[in-house]
Amino acid sequence: MGGMPPGRRRDGTGRVSEAVEILQTIHELAGRRGVFRPDAYFFVLESLETVAGERPAPGHVTGEDLLEGVRRLGEERYGVMAPDVFRAWGVRGTLDFGRIVFHLVEAGLLHKRESDSLRDFIDKFDFEHAFSLRAKRARG
Repeated sequence: MGGMPPGRRRDGTGRVSEAVEILQTIHELAGRRGVFRPDAYFFVLESLETVAGERPAPGHVTGEDLLEGVRRLGEERYGVMAPDVFRAWGVRGTLDFGRIVFHLVEAGLLHKRESDSLRDFIDKFDFEHAFSLRAKRARG
């Protein structure tokens, strides 16, 4: 599930027009699919960007790595309310984040490898447990 497809600029030129294009694409995608709110798509992209930015060199981000980024960003941003926020976006479990990734791939905003599959996202963690105070304390 790694990164922007070839042809997208990372050098800062055209950033405003690219951002507008991404916004429009995501809003159209969310409206057409009618399952997840645009916020869920933006959250996945932000999680992907965070995970990719933590790596020493650019490379492929696996579904498992992305979900760890989702968990960390969700905890940081929403704490114990993350499950409620995700549900408000239409996201009920980790598989839904995989569906969002594949929607973004179909829309041309991300690319994938042949080995990437929705199976990479099935039941990887339970939202209620992952964002509980007990889980947070256990992680330190």
